Amino acid sequence: MAKANADVEILEFAISREVEAHRLFLALSRRVSTPAMRKVFEDLAKEELEHKAKLELEMMKMGRAVDIGLKPGPPDSEYIVSNTDAPLDMDYRDMLLLGMEKEEASFRTYVNLLPGVEDEQSRELLLALAEEEVKHKLRFQTEYELLLEKEPDAES
Repeated sequence: MAKANADVEILEFAISREVEAHRLFLALSRRVSTPAMRKVFEDLAKEELEHKAKLELEMMKMGRAVDIGLKPGPPDSEYIVSNTDAPLDMDYRDMLLLGMEKEEASFRTYVNLLPGVEDEQSRELLLALAEEEVKHKLRFQTEYELLLEKEPDAES
């Protein structure tokens, strides 16, 4: 039974990370000037909520009650500064780099959580979410590379 509690704690931690990512991407979506990238950030925010829902469903399968709602978070500017150490004057390039860093961290988090999870379905879910985080990172990398092609001096 102790292992089941550890699985629940891991899933709760993963849920909190998804909520954090959701809030970050929404905050970033409000700060970009290009409609295409705004949509990317909004879509990623939505996907993070879908990840949260999958994790909550897994907890329900274990017989655990979950609080499905999102608790109010801090204002965007406070969130970006206090939770990511990113300056308020972050430009588009920096947002893309931040997105890559966050998605890489999410991927590593899921991979690092795997050894602590005993339930096979939960392990499969964490693996699937890790794969999705890699896809998110690739979206940012692609956009970043396109930006560098347009502005060769952006690297310096």
